[in-house]
Amino acid sequence: QVNLVESGGGSVQAGGSLRLSCLVTDAFIWRHCLAWYRQAPGKQRVGVATLDDDNTTNYADSVKGRFTISKDNTKKTLYLQLDDLKPEDTAMYYCGPGAYLYNRCSPRTIPQFSDWGQGTQVTVSA
Repeated sequence: QVNLVESGGGSVQAGGSLRLSCLVTDAFIWRHCLAWYRQAPGKQRVGVATLDDDNTTNYADSVKGRFTISKDNTKKTLYLQLDDLKPEDTAMYYCGPGAYLYNRCSPRTIPQFSDWGQGTQVTVSA
């Protein structure tokens, strides 16, 4: 059973925008801290943004002010709006459960999780 289905990626020029979507079918994951991650070729997966169950958001410094995380409870869908994209944003993007750091849902740590979706590719050209 696939619990996370990402979509919305594509190829854009620098300065462009995309909106990523993630359908979350696992009720347990949906009720807690949710997150977007990305993994560039040859690099480790890193957190990008988190959204806690009280709607508190938290962003990696590299995307703060440019990316916006949100969700639609009726559709059980998590979103990531990507604006003012840069070539260094090029990566495969994944959604998943978030993790807590100092009692706060944070993109600065990645949970022990193996049931990742297929991801969605974002490519930004200069």
